[in-house]
Order: sequence, then structure tokens, then C-alpha cells
Amino acid sequence: MALNNTYDARLQQETAVGAAVQLLLLALLGSAIGLGPVGWLTGLVFAFATWAVLSRAVHRSRLRSFGPANRVTLGRATLVGGVTALVADSFESAPPVTLLVALTAVALLLDGVDGKVARRTGTSSALGARFDMEVDAFLILVLSVYVSTRLGPWVLLIGGMRYAFVAAARVAPWLTAPLPPSFARKTVAAIQGVCLLVAGAELLPRPANLAVVLLALGSLVWSFGRDVAWLWRNARKPVEVPVEQPQLLELAAR
Repeated sequence: MALNNTYDARLQQETAVGAAVQLLLLALLGSAIGLGPVGWLTGLVFAFATWAVLSRAVHRSRLRSFGPANRVTLGRATLVGGVTALVADSFESAPPVTLLVALTAVALLLDGVDGKVARRTGTSSALGARFDMEVDAFLILVLSVYVSTRLGPWVLLIGGMRYAFVAAARVAPWLTAPLPPSFARKTVAAIQGVCLLVAGAELLPRPANLAVVLLALGSLVWSFGRDVAWLWRNARKPVEVPVEQPQLLELAAR
């Protein structure tokens, strides 16, 4: 029991360090660009919410070590917190596009690192996979909010689709069934952030940005639609009860 308490204390220290680094990043952004009250408040709420949710999750997971992969994901979450603060601040003043793009680009580049680290170190866990997925989903949501101010509110469909799926699963439990691995699904998920980043950087003409985001939305609708159709078909299949063969029973009796 005492050993478990020691492990839990160490894990809580890891999450506390993550929150401290998030506050440090906000302070650096504040000194560099003069982060406004809305940006500060949003960043602080993100830091506190991340710390609270992650602390509870690691306590319930009973992990012995936070692990290097989760540290990478926590670093990504810190960058996402900075992006969130900048996007919130953009509603009051002109955003530092270069800084926003830089933080987002690093967060996207690190997306594939935590998974590789987990596999190479043998530290893969359900907590790590969920943590990684939630950080990805929230970054896409924040980028959708940012790009929607330039291209229209319809862009919010990209960031909101995953959360709508989760909400629908509460009403239709068959949506919670595990899906088979899919390279296409992973590819579609990866291009969402890239497309939104390209549109947010405003390096291309508006029609080109519009086409890029429409491509992202179209591929996401296709991916979700395909998965929902697969889940629906398999939910309607009758459950087959395995029947023991006589030959197997005879062999088992010998």
C-alpha cells in the first residue's frame, strides 16, 4: 500500500510539473507579445483543467511510472495550451501569426513521436493512448475556432465532429464498439491539423485556403461516415454462441 502511494505521489509530481511549465509558457508569451486578459484567463483555465483531469486519470490508472511517451504528450499539451491562449487573445487583438504557427507546427510534429517512444520503450498504456487522442482533438478544435473567424463558422464542424460523435455514443452505445485499425483513418486525422495550419498561416490566397479546409472537412466526413456505417452493420449482426464439437469433447476427456 505504501509503495502504491509512493508511485502515485511521483505521478502527481509529473502532472504538477506539467502545469508549472504551462504557466511558464504563458508568462513567456505575455512578456513577448503582451498577452491580454482573455488570453491569460483561457491559458490558466486550460492549465488547471489539464492538471486536474490528468491527475485524476493517473491516480485511477495505477501506473507505476508516468513514462517518457506521456512526458512527450504532456509537452505537446503545453504547446496546445499556448496555442489556445493565443487564439483566445486573437478575439481582442491581432494575433502573432508567426508565433501561433510555430507552436502549432511543433505540436503537430511531435504527434507521431510519443507513439514511437511508447512502442520502443515498452510503455504503451490505455492512459497514454487516450491522453494523446484528447490532446490531438483539442488542438484541432482550437485551430477550427481560429480558422472559422476567417473562413466562416462552418469550419467548426471539423473540430466539433469528434465531440459530437462522443456525445452521440452516450445515446447510441453501439458507437462505442472498438474499430479495426485503419491507415486511412489515421491519415485523415493527421491531415486535419496540417490543413487548418496552412489555412491559419494565411500564406495562400483565400480561395486556396477555402479549398484546403473543404478538403479536410470532406475527408473527415467520409472517415466518420465509413466508421459509423461499419459500427452499424456489426451492431446488427447476431451474436453467435460457439458450439463445442463432439470430437473436441472426446479429446478433452482423454
